[in-house]
Parts: sequence; structure tokens; C-alpha cells
Amino acid sequence: MATEVEKDHLSGVETTGHEWDGLKELNNPLPKWWLYVLYACIAWAVVYWVLYPAWPLGTTYTKGILGYSSRATLFQKMDEARQSQAQYLDAIAKTPLDQLRGNAELLNFSLAGGRTMFNENCVPCHGAGGQGGHGYPNLADDKWMWGGTLADIYQTIQHGIRADDPDTRISQMPRFGADGVLTRPQIDDTAEFVLSLTGTSTDAEAAKRGAVLFAENCVACHGDKGQGTAEVGAPALNDGIWLYGGDKKTVVETITYARGGVMPAWSKRLDDTTIKQLAVYVHELGGGK
Repeated sequence: MATEVEKDHLSGVETTGHEWDGLKELNNPLPKWWLYVLYACIAWAVVYWVLYPAWPLGTTYTKGILGYSSRATLFQKMDEARQSQAQYLDAIAKTPLDQLRGNAELLNFSLAGGRTMFNENCVPCHGAGGQGGHGYPNLADDKWMWGGTLADIYQTIQHGIRADDPDTRISQMPRFGADGVLTRPQIDDTAEFVLSLTGTSTDAEAAKRGAVLFAENCVACHGDKGQGTAEVGAPALNDGIWLYGGDKKTVVETITYARGGVMPAWSKRLDDTTIKQLAVYVHELGGGK
């Protein structure tokens, strides 16, 4: 005798006969197409486990009958890349720095390689576009503290600034306030004169007094017009470009305590060919001289 199947009075769907606290389970089997897809995925997984590396086994893993290894593939591609680049890298190593820009192939290769090295090593300080930041020079303009020729840039990258390198670039600004060279009023007057070089001074009388102090203490490095001196890394003060800020408070702080940023000597971490590529890229980035 057939048992009458109960149907849900709201949905009209047969029930399984299971009930929990008044809730009845509807008999809604999965669609056949969904089950077929599931079975196909399971079959594919089994095939994948057999063909490719799949299961960890302590210090090793199942290799798969195809013997595929993404690590080995990566090493192979890296080796192929090194071999394809070798001719250009060798040529750059043998070509004098000032002649690289005269060879279109080497120039393009140097720019591409230099960009990669810049992104890996220089972006944290100088920014992705070389725009710099507070205390870090902008490499995308045409102002250079230590000179903007290829040779100047190469020297700076290679040996750094105030770095642990016997040939590093070194300059030392006196701490005019901290060491008692100038009084606080004299520092204020000097700051007003420095600001007047860019037309931002608000006290003409103080700037006039500061001009005398500037001539006595600052001209030797920054020049009589505040134009700066690349030979000693003294920045220009008359162009409105400020490494630490151009407001009165910051200028007073700079005069009082001085500044002494450090750039690594990259020759300790990068080979000469890479430094050449970096120099070419930075030179191109900022419209070098």
C-alpha cells in the first residue's frame, strides 16, 4: 500500500517527513546539472593530484607524473632573461658614462633598468616620480644640490652623502644657534633676509640687518645672492625650493640647528653597471645638465 506523500501547504513542495520543532524539511534535491559539475570537479581534482605537485609530505611533496615545478620554471626564465640582457649589460659596463646617451639602444636599456632599480631602492625616500619629500630632494626638477651632470649624479649615487664611504660627499652647515655663533635676534634677522630672497619676508628692517649677517656667515657657501654652490652641496636660497620648508619658523630652526641628511653609498649594494643605469635614469627624470 502506497504511503501518501505530505506536501507543504505554502509552497506545494513535498516534504521528507522530517520535522523539528514544527519546522518541516522540504524535499528539494540538487539540480542534476549542478551534481554533474560537482562530480566533474572531483574527477579533475584527482587527475590534477596525479599529474602535478599536490600533497605535502613532511620535508618534500608529491611531484606528480609530469614533474612540473614552478620554481624550476622561474629559475629557467630568470636565466633566460639574464642571458638576453648580458650583451647590453656588458656594453654598458664597457661604455664610458658620458657616451651612453649617444647610443639609442643602450640609452633605452639603461632607462628601463634604471627605472626598475629606482623603484626598488630609491622610491621610499624620493617618491615614485622622484618628487622627493620633507628632507628628501626633488629629483624631477632642474635644481641640483650637488650638480646635475651625469658625472655628478653618478658620483652622488655611488658614494652617497655623509655616508660611510671614504669618497662620500660631505658638507657641514654650522649650528649657528646651538653653538652660540649667532644670538636668537640675529638668527631672526638672518631668516628674514633669507626669506627676502624669494620675496616672502615680512620685516624689511630685519631683512636689512640680516643681509649684513648673511654676508658675514653664509655667503661662502650659499653665494652672495643665495644662488647656492654645488661644489659643497649648499642649496640655492633664492629659488623658492625648500628641502625642509620655507616658512619663518623652519628657516629659523635650520639656521639654529643646521641640517645633515644622509644618503647611502650605493656602491656597497649595487654594481657599477646598475649605478650607471640609475644615473642615466635620474638624469633623464629631472632634466639633468
